[in-house]
Amino acid sequence: MRVTIKEVAIEAGVSLSTVSRVLHNNSKITEETKDRVNKAIKKLGYHPNFIASSLAGKPTKTIGIVIPNDSDELFKNTFFINAMRGISIYAQKKGYFLMYSFSKNDEEEVRFIEKYIRSGWVSGIVLLNAYENDKCINYLKDNDFPFVIIGSPSESKDINWVDNNNYDAMAEVVELLISKGKKNIAFIGGSKNLRVTKDRFAGYLSVLEKNKITPQSGLHFFRNSFSESEGYNCTMEIIYSGIEFDSIVTTDDLYSYGALKALEESGRKNIMVTGFNNTPKSSYINPSLTTVEINADELGENAARLLIEHLENKNLKPSGVLINSNLIERETTT
Repeated sequence: MRVTIKEVAIEAGVSLSTVSRVLHNNSKITEETKDRVNKAIKKLGYHPNFIASSLAGKPTKTIGIVIPNDSDELFKNTFFINAMRGISIYAQKKGYFLMYSFSKNDEEEVRFIEKYIRSGWVSGIVLLNAYENDKCINYLKDNDFPFVIIGSPSESKDINWVDNNNYDAMAEVVELLISKGKKNIAFIGGSKNLRVTKDRFAGYLSVLEKNKITPQSGLHFFRNSFSESEGYNCTMEIIYSGIEFDSIVTTDDLYSYGALKALEESGRKNIMVTGFNNTPKSSYINPSLTTVEINADELGENAARLLIEHLENKNLKPSGVLINSNLIERETTT
């Protein structure tokens, strides 16, 4: 059972920041407080190896990035590529290096983060998504370790985050479809536990409600991975179900490409399909794809900026940044 800095703080009867200052040998902490914290550390068996480099005056200038995907689809998804490029450009400009890990699930993400913290390999961490009741966020907060999220956390207090307004972005897409006479609009998205999925689905539902359109549960699909095959399978399921539909909104272009393939194979015509991320393929496929440009490079750059600013100035308060997105209207109809 791993011991966290939060447990040390509770045992010593002090704040997380006080424990952190003791661990970093802050001269402003009284000897009495240092003694109480060190006794709690010894009693609980807390051994954060990363402290050694800091006490030696040689904090690392490396940022860890936890990438939530181990599938072959990873590098087909330009969100991750562009976000990492934005992080890399800013980090390099500031003299920081990057270290990547690829995880299969949230449990593995937490294990990587634990290893990062205890080893002293990194000064801070970038998370590339946010879940409801996020285990990674909770672990990082419990250990008072610097991090930033690309995504909107459930509780944004004392957290650095960068995101789009995903609710409004999806609402704009659905408004466009309704303006073109579409009413039976299917939804294909990622995991229900992802905040980005929840926000985009909420935006979708809000526009249907505003236009007095009753959403049909048989047209709503949530998948744990982002891939063309998932978009294809979901669309085929809609077709075989016999439920009437005239359009499909997705939360990722990869889903849209699979949906378009399924529609073509089944001979379905006049179905509008939209995506998110404005991947390069979206402009030259036939039909071309209406999609949302979320400016992932800018998301990554701002995430790196926020994290590095807080690494270099401990007195800064955590903050959130919203990055503009843009609806790109193209042909969209099969």
